[in-house]
Amino acid sequence: MKGFFYSVLVLCFLAAGFVWWASSEFTSPGPLEEPATLVFPAGDRFTQITETLAAQKVIAHPFLFEVLVFARGESSKFKAGEYTFPAHITAFDVATMIAGGKTVVHKLTIAEGLMTSEILELVKQAPALDGEVTLDPKEGELLPETYNYSRGDKRNDIITRMRHAMQKTLAEAWTGRADGLPLTTPEQALTLASIVEKETSLTDERPHVASVYINRLKKSMLLQADPTTAYAVTMGTHKLARPLSLADLQLDSPYNTYHSAGLPPGPIANPGRASILATLHPIASDDLYFVATGTGGHNFARTQAEHEANVKKYRALGH
Repeated sequence: MKGFFYSVLVLCFLAAGFVWWASSEFTSPGPLEEPATLVFPAGDRFTQITETLAAQKVIAHPFLFEVLVFARGESSKFKAGEYTFPAHITAFDVATMIAGGKTVVHKLTIAEGLMTSEILELVKQAPALDGEVTLDPKEGELLPETYNYSRGDKRNDIITRMRHAMQKTLAEAWTGRADGLPLTTPEQALTLASIVEKETSLTDERPHVASVYINRLKKSMLLQADPTTAYAVTMGTHKLARPLSLADLQLDSPYNTYHSAGLPPGPIANPGRASILATLHPIASDDLYFVATGTGGHNFARTQAEHEANVKKYRALGH
């Protein structure tokens, strides 16, 4: 009886020792010497992920890892994807990271004022995205901002997100628009916002630029916006890499606001949220003209005479 008791006691000590060792191994710094990024393809099973972790020296004891992860009920939660593991990460943290799907976050930044053709090219060139671009969004349909995504996300899906973001932003801005604007639809607001976006990159100046075009629309004046003429030349297929010519200003196109009255038939770029809000909340002004200062901003004028004086100042600076 004593022998049996001692045997049980020894087994208990051994079991306790194993549990202590296993727990210590699971929570101690691992063998990974330098940070490593691993990609587990979709369809990889729990055991395949464990084998890769061991082969890449992220974990030291694959069998122990499997046993403890299974005991924690996390083996079925392991998610494929791209993971960056810091040096000497513990097996416990490895399991938590993969079971929680804490994949590498990639960012795609879309600058305000890009044409749709330029945005689609950025999406096509994003190395961590997957699939072909088969969607054909119209000019102005995509909201410029920074989009987070994971490796393997579809290119079409991120374009769809951009579309939905623009739809939501435009709808909210249109609902809260100022009174008395000569704009009858959200689409007209988007078109004017794209012109404002291309005219100035200064956030504080956008409501003033918008007011000039709003005033011109109210007076049935030609908008005479250079960016619309540049768009008329290329029709959004590429950026115009030269100054506008006299022939350009005379181009017979509904997008050329030196030739055609009113707004163009659609946006000339993808405006950001700030330009949309500025267009729908212009400042109160009587200005009908503006010209670049040569230092980043614009000089505004109410009359042709004031405008011509501002143009002379601009040209005197060598522009």
